[in-house]
Amino acid sequence: MRDNLTKEIKTIAVFDDDQDLLDIFQILLEEVGYKVVLFNNCDDIVSKVRDIKPMLILMDNWIPLIGGERAIGQLRNEENIKHIPVILVSASNDITEVAKRAGADGVIAKPFDFEVILSMINKLIG
Repeated sequence: MRDNLTKEIKTIAVFDDDQDLLDIFQILLEEVGYKVVLFNNCDDIVSKVRDIKPMLILMDNWIPLIGGERAIGQLRNEENIKHIPVILVSASNDITEVAKRAGADGVIAKPFDFEVILSMINKLIG
């Protein structure tokens, strides 16, 4: 029965410059059992992701300073972290095209339904 005690906690990194959204993501994701690490910018994103080793990343497209598209590109260029699934979250009209260019694994338009995000997360990391 010890296996249940040592169950791996799955970490999700959330990058968004809207503090209210960060708080909402943290509350909702922790409520369903994820560990959540929040960032309000994507400065030095490669180091941040290497340090926390998330199983998945939620990335706002309009995050300072370089934006989600370029931040995802930096992650995809790093051999040891490029496999981490990234969901691009944005209110942009062209979000689907941006996500494809960036190499995102999924896209969620703002405003969003949390059940849709949770379904996509579960599909990507179980």
